[in-house]
Amino acid sequence: MTTSSPVPPVAPERLPELLRAMPKAELHIHIEGSLEPALIFALAQRNRVNLPYADIPSLRRAYAFTHLQSFLDIYYAGASVLITAQDFYDMAWAYLQRAQADHVVHCELFFDPQTHTARGVALRTVIEGLYRACLDAREKLGISAALILCFLRHLSEQDAFATLEQALPYRDRFIGVGLDSSEVGHPPEKFARVFARCRELGLHVVAHAGEEGPPEYIWAALDWLKAERIDHGVQSTKDPALMARLARERIPLTVCPLSNLKLCVFPRLSAHNLRALLEAGLVATVNSDDPAYFGGYINDNFVQSFGALGLDAGHAWQLALNSFEASFIDASAKARYRDALGECFARFG
Repeated sequence: MTTSSPVPPVAPERLPELLRAMPKAELHIHIEGSLEPALIFALAQRNRVNLPYADIPSLRRAYAFTHLQSFLDIYYAGASVLITAQDFYDMAWAYLQRAQADHVVHCELFFDPQTHTARGVALRTVIEGLYRACLDAREKLGISAALILCFLRHLSEQDAFATLEQALPYRDRFIGVGLDSSEVGHPPEKFARVFARCRELGLHVVAHAGEEGPPEYIWAALDWLKAERIDHGVQSTKDPALMARLARERIPLTVCPLSNLKLCVFPRLSAHNLRALLEAGLVATVNSDDPAYFGGYINDNFVQSFGALGLDAGHAWQLALNSFEASFIDASAKARYRDALGECFARFG
């Protein structure tokens, strides 16, 4: 691991406080995955949607996931309550308020338009609600937020092209595209042409790879899709040549420890490879993925991972720096956030 500035020693008992207080960016958050059970039921009532769960405890009991698909089944059911632009606004606003409380200063929100258009919800409705929340976040919460449109990889590339065409009238409201949903059996190269088109349009490109899928999927995301960032990427430690490339090319990984634990990617949090990724010089970051379902927002991921892995203030500094380096904000904003990070650490020194 390398650090970009001297890190003052921090007493172990103060480390959780530092982790919560330090400014950070969140780069792997599915906004539909922030939909808390209470809001699901409130929106269901508002929109007269019948849910297959009697109450909030019944829904929470269903969060016993054994792999990615078992989660996705409930994830899509929860999204069924999102009908109007106000619904999408309310969902995003709830997350953004929580992000501010966790000292997130910048976030890049994934959204899945095909989840909604398949139910007859217009793409304009989705983007309008989410984008308005992002504008309000800057004005009312003092944090920046941007949108990344994700294609569902279990659907066809033709469907992805159709979604992209629907989204083009709103091109100024999202900064990039991603690839998510069921990974195994849906390699990145399946979407090579649509991602090439997105790059022509000047969109940033990210892709989920190496969560449950093999390291070969990460290679494919880099070589076929030209991904600028790899979402998850934890299987990269199985391939030394890939690790060397990720470190050499400074390809960021948006790691989600509690998600990996909840979906049984690792048997226990102490077995997670976050430390190994950092010590190999990779631009690893910590994120929450689908926090309403996986039992923790970004600060929960930091505090629990540090406790389980024995990480220290130096790792905290590097992870926060990495989050700004990996973001799609401009250089001046990155410099401001680095300065704020230094001021935070100085208070704990």
